[in-house]
This record gives sequence, structure tokens and C-alpha cells, in this order.
Amino acid sequence: MTPLMREDSILCGDPHGFHRMRYVEWGDKANPRVLICVHGLTRNGRDFDYVAERLADAYRVVCPDIVGRGRSDWLRVKTDYTYPVYCTDMAALIGKLGADTVDWLGTSMGGIIGMILASLPGSPLRKLVLNDVGSVVPKSAQQRILEYVGREPTFDSLEALEAAMRAVSPFGELAPEQWRHLALHCAKEDENGRWRFRYDPAIGDVFKGHPIVDVDLRSYWNQVRGPVLVLRGEHSDLLTADNLAEMQARPHTEAHVVENCGHPPMLMDDAQVMVVRRFLLG
Repeated sequence: MTPLMREDSILCGDPHGFHRMRYVEWGDKANPRVLICVHGLTRNGRDFDYVAERLADAYRVVCPDIVGRGRSDWLRVKTDYTYPVYCTDMAALIGKLGADTVDWLGTSMGGIIGMILASLPGSPLRKLVLNDVGSVVPKSAQQRILEYVGREPTFDSLEALEAAMRAVSPFGELAPEQWRHLALHCAKEDENGRWRFRYDPAIGDVFKGHPIVDVDLRSYWNQVRGPVLVLRGEHSDLLTADNLAEMQARPHTEAHVVENCGHPPMLMDDAQVMVVRRFLLG
């Protein structure tokens, strides 16, 4: 029996007011074992439907749309799209869930949020899965991402939007229905019948006016104390093989490379999900 998905939201504060963050959850709402799944820069919580369905027997799985993405509100002041705001929103969500501890699965940006939270004194994060992100974010990967973030293309159809998404998304081998799922939940039709990406194009504004350099997150990584699984797409430009090898020197760090995939693995096949499941429940 397929577990039922529920929708909910939480009101969060930011430096210039309040915004509503929406999320979906799976599994028994009374289950004290909670897994929070957080998406990448331009993505949304529905990316995790496949993995959530397969972990809902063991977890209450909660998948938020980070502010400015999915069905969550857009921020009034665009320079507030920062990690301090994202982390504050996640702390509010954990408080609402009433969980003493949580496990965390974060893809790219979602992994960075998890790494920051796991590094803090008294953190409720127990086990951490970093999906194709590490302790250094290379300049070259940022340049590639910023080539499309911030633009506001429109498309004649959902099919055209999906084709554009496929062109810049090295997610690996996905079935046609999986590509359609990813496109459907990151798209919206406007009042003129044109299709657009659902995220706020201004999420990239915080990068403007600054030189693009390698981002060093080792100060956070070195403070993470719990067990960590690091996933890497075989051809990823965001998590390099050298960075992964360096990270494995930290105690209680496991690694797994997903073949025939770039940035990031989408965790939409049973083999990938089983790696995550074994780590979380082992």
C-alpha cells in the first residue's frame, strides 16, 4: 500500500517580515523517527517523492519547499535569500514537528543547510546524508549553475519546459515519467498560458556583484560530529573526487558514488534509495 502524502505549512520570520514555508510529509505523524529531506538551489520538496514513499514505513518523512521555491512564499527583499534565513526556517520546522532529534537528507543546497545545522552546538541532527555536495563548492560548478539561475524563460508548453530542464540537468538515467514528475512540480502556468519555472528568479541575486570563488565550507564540516553518508554523482562537477576523498578522512564518514550521473543523483531508483536506507537504519 502506497503511503499517503500530506501537505502543511509553517509561518516563518525573516529580516523584513514573515513568509509561509510549505512542505509535504509521509508516514506516521506520530512516529518519533523523523527524516527531513531538503532540495537543491532551484528545486522543491516533491523531488523526494520516490525516496519518501520507500522510507515512510520507518520514518515520518518531511520535505519542505525552501522559501522562494516550490509552493512556498517568495521573499520581499531578495538579498534575504541566504543560509541564515534558510537555517532559521529549518529550526522553526523542527520545532513544529516536535522532534528531539532528526535525520537529514540534503541535496546540494539542502546538504549545505544540513551541514551548517549539524555543526552547531546542541544540534538535533543525528545522521546526515549529503547528496552531491561537500566541504568545498568549486568555482566552476557555481559558474555553470549561474548561467541559468536568475533568468526568466517562458515556454509554450510543459513539454518545452521539461526539454529545457533536461538540457541543463545531468541527473542521470531517469524514466520519462520521472522527468515529467520533476518538470511538473517545478513548473507553473501563468495567466497568459505560458509555462515558467516555479522558483523566484531573484534567488540568484545574492551572487551578483561578487567575484565567484571556491566556497570553503570546511569550518562547518569539521564541526559535524554525527555519522555522515556522502553521495557523489560519478561525473559531478560540484563534488569532486578529490574533495570526497578528503572528506572521508573524517571519522564516521561513508561514501557512495552513483555511476552514470552528474550533479546530483535524484534518488529515484531502488539501488540509490537502498544505499540511503541502509545508512539511516543500520
